[in-house]
Amino acid sequence: MLELSWFLLILLIPSFTLIYFIFSNTSKSFPPSSSTSKLPKSYPIIGSSFTLLANFNRHNQWAAEILSVCPTNTYVINLLGARVAITANPENVKHILKDHFSNYPKGEFLRNILSDFLGNGIFNTDGANWKFQRQISSHEFNTKSLRKFIEDVVKMELKDRLVPVLSMTAEKNTEIDLQDILQRFAFDNICQISFGYDPSYLSLSLEKSTEFAVAFEDATRISSERTGHMIHLVWRIKRFLNIGSEKRLRQATETIRESARKIVRQKKQELKDKSSSVLDGVEATDLLSRFVKDDNLDEDFVIDIVISFILAGQDTTSAALTWFFWLVSCNPQVEKEILKEITQTAQGEAGYDDVKDMVYIHASICESMRLYPPVPIDSKEAANDNILPDGTVVKKGMRVSYSSYAMGRMEKLWGLDCNEFKPERWLVKDNITGNLGFVAKDSYMYPVFQAGPRICLGKEMAFLQMKMIVVEVLRKFQVVPVANDFEPVFVSYLTSKMKGGFPVKIRKRTTDFSHFG
Repeated sequence: MLELSWFLLILLIPSFTLIYFIFSNTSKSFPPSSSTSKLPKSYPIIGSSFTLLANFNRHNQWAAEILSVCPTNTYVINLLGARVAITANPENVKHILKDHFSNYPKGEFLRNILSDFLGNGIFNTDGANWKFQRQISSHEFNTKSLRKFIEDVVKMELKDRLVPVLSMTAEKNTEIDLQDILQRFAFDNICQISFGYDPSYLSLSLEKSTEFAVAFEDATRISSERTGHMIHLVWRIKRFLNIGSEKRLRQATETIRESARKIVRQKKQELKDKSSSVLDGVEATDLLSRFVKDDNLDEDFVIDIVISFILAGQDTTSAALTWFFWLVSCNPQVEKEILKEITQTAQGEAGYDDVKDMVYIHASICESMRLYPPVPIDSKEAANDNILPDGTVVKKGMRVSYSSYAMGRMEKLWGLDCNEFKPERWLVKDNITGNLGFVAKDSYMYPVFQAGPRICLGKEMAFLQMKMIVVEVLRKFQVVPVANDFEPVFVSYLTSKMKGGFPVKIRKRTTDFSHFG
């Protein structure tokens, strides 16, 4: 039986490789609208695998095109005998994330794919384990912690690292990859606020000297690529043989876990030293301290938590800001309104109280994430048979996904101008004062931060961090894409990326903003 399985594998891998090559090249030869605007064809046994392979490098865009022509904005795709539902229907999203939350956990499928990287961290677990981690983590996102994050961490990182890097780039008139810069900045931020550890990934030299951060990028990319395999036996065999991308993933995760282990042990020693000198013990001052103080927690489990929070804190905010700065560079009127708000709200150095009340910048960031969500799609697995509000039948074990990327492009939800970047759609003017006010959208229509019981704990922290960065960068610099006709390509791993990075030049602004007042 084993010999037969290997024989079939040897036959299948070249066949699917050839099919992928043919269809991926076919998809590049014709305009996307000619091949993907209609519902995909489904064949016996293989289902719509051909179409999925043909759109392998643009699956978010393809999903948006498919869902937009479905009457209920939901489609069930057949893949090698498995059925997967994907939706952009807010009622379905509410059903999955809130009303029937217990019936739609992460499930074994995704947990198995991500377990080598994320282990049993909060983003790769369900049930009591998830509840415990969420309860402990929730203490880290109170007003006191948020203010400390902005005043002590983000402002320091801006002043000592990000602004100097951008200033040097402007003076030398060189180009930089802004996506890379923002990832470095976010990596340092999340490590400091959550673990009291400074990896110093962002520096004037911009050398990739932090082995931990580089390994983290590799592990994120390769783990995500596992989900793209039509035959998951392929990556499992590569892992068993320790070859190719799976070998690199093993090496990356070993580096990550060893680095995280050092952080955990250092924190334990730090708390031990402090508690020995204070009769009443020591108060937990960061997320990691709260977990390591619990002697009942296994060290590997704490390491899983560290890895999950770095993933959440680094990739999401840097992805959102990368697309934000590109959209602003293409919309000078929006940039003008942002500068106007900055001059009217923050006369001197901006702080926590200044940025939290900036409504136009808040609206601009929300609008950017509507079009380019940091996490473009999320999947659950049905624990039992169920029926979605639009009538879609879901069987036990079936995967159900909602596409935030597609939802941001639905005319039904956002109007005919849904593909335009318009921060004003989030604002309303007070008839008496004339001031603009922010109007939030329904979280099931805009599930960028998830919704229901698993809604992102760090939502407010993320907004404060992004707004602070926007204020300090745009008041001092203009971000200019290197190519005038630059058209970035949206790709996604565990989070979204700008394919090939975001090459820009930085220009210093004049200090006179009076014409924006």
